[in-house]
Amino acid sequence: MSAPTYGDCVASLRTSLSFLESSVATLGTGVQDFPRLSSVLKTVRHYELIPHPTLAAAEASLRDEIGPFVALLLDRADKHLDRQTRRIETLKARAELNAGRLSNFLGEEQQQQRQSFMGKGKQNVRGGGSGSGTGRPLDGGAALRAKVVRQRKEALKYSVERLEMEVAQKERELRMRLDQA
Repeated sequence: MSAPTYGDCVASLRTSLSFLESSVATLGTGVQDFPRLSSVLKTVRHYELIPHPTLAAAEASLRDEIGPFVALLLDRADKHLDRQTRRIETLKARAELNAGRLSNFLGEEQQQQRQSFMGKGKQNVRGGGSGSGTGRPLDGGAALRAKVVRQRKEALKYSVERLEMEVAQKERELRMRLDQA
């Protein structure tokens, strides 16, 4: 009886040996590309992991250190924006005042010229270089004053527009800084 039992063992051992050879062949083909895989799968430590309490303490320290400076900068930005807003309002008011003065001045000049022209019976002659385009008769001095007032008005309009654009730009920059923080 021991002979057939040994035969079964030998057959089982041969089957196991064929499985082992097939596994070695499969493993050989899998390991054949190992040098390339080792360089591809090589891990590089980019950062170190630190415990959460250490991270929280560092964040709190940083917040305590830069918090007052951020608040100071935001306060300065608010004050600057307020100043720019007041300056814009002042320039707008000054432009309106100058426009009113100009209209009053032109109205008075027009009345004076009407009276002088009606008294003399001459036809209307426009002052040179007034450039108003409204057909108002102006003598040389009045036309020059009107031109100066118009130039001031245009300069003030330009200043108001420039300041409004600066305020808008600073507001955008402030919003971007706040979004980044």
